Amino acid sequence: MKKGLLIGTLLLLKVFAMSQGNRIPFGNNQSAGKYYNIRGIKIYCEIYGTGKPLLMIHGNNGSIANFEGNIPYFSKKYKVIVADSRSQGKSKDEGDSLSFEMMADDEAALLDTLHIKAAFVIGWSDGGINTLLLAIRHPKKVIKLVSSGANLRPDSTAIILSVWRKDNTTYGILKTKIITTFADKNKKKLFMLDFLQPNIPNVELNEIKCPSLIIGGDHDIITIEHTALIYENIPRAYLWIVPDSGHRTLIEHKEEFNKRVDNFFSKSFHKR
Repeated sequence: MKKGLLIGTLLLLKVFAMSQGNRIPFGNNQSAGKYYNIRGIKIYCEIYGTGKPLLMIHGNNGSIANFEGNIPYFSKKYKVIVADSRSQGKSKDEGDSLSFEMMADDEAALLDTLHIKAAFVIGWSDGGINTLLLAIRHPKKVIKLVSSGANLRPDSTAIILSVWRKDNTTYGILKTKIITTFADKNKKKLFMLDFLQPNIPNVELNEIKCPSLIIGGDHDIITIEHTALIYENIPRAYLWIVPDSGHRTLIEHKEEFNKRVDNFFSKSFHKR
């Protein structure tokens, strides 16, 4: 009896170890990843699946790994292109300046480098801002967009500042620590990005002509009123406020997020 129990336990441990070993290391996958020379820096990008191109853009100080709950679903149907934005993940940038416009232009240049004329786009948090700017600055590059947890300006009309400061550990570091290392300098650069930006006039959203799904959580760090404002200013926009969700909509509700977004991409839309 004890011998049978031991063998069963060993088999379970082996299966568990194999399942862990077969887990795809999104963001650190040598078989899918490659560096590309984009606008003066090396951008790290991974590509999964085949089909219509789908670009995913992560949030502040994030990486490709943020989409580990989404890539497997979408790569069954789409050619998923996901990169570490400049100064984040494996995409290093020694420069002092950083803006959302720079990153949006990076994404457009990446698509050009990959010989992709246009793609579906999913952006989350800062990536949601980049997605909006990509559609404004490079409209022909975006077939349809999904923007979750984005804001147009860095003030209390858009962000619940008390929650932002509490969640952002860098806020406390910058008040007390002398910046000396590259890592701390980079953290400050990313922090100041969200502290001072974006600054997108409402009227610029009128230039987004593609169907757009604007998403926010019902207790997101971005106010519901501001998410609704973004929706109201895009001509062909649709709004989804996710119940019982904070800022991480595509992580906290990944199954529903994946299905709804896929359905949005699959549908035909007429002008409102």
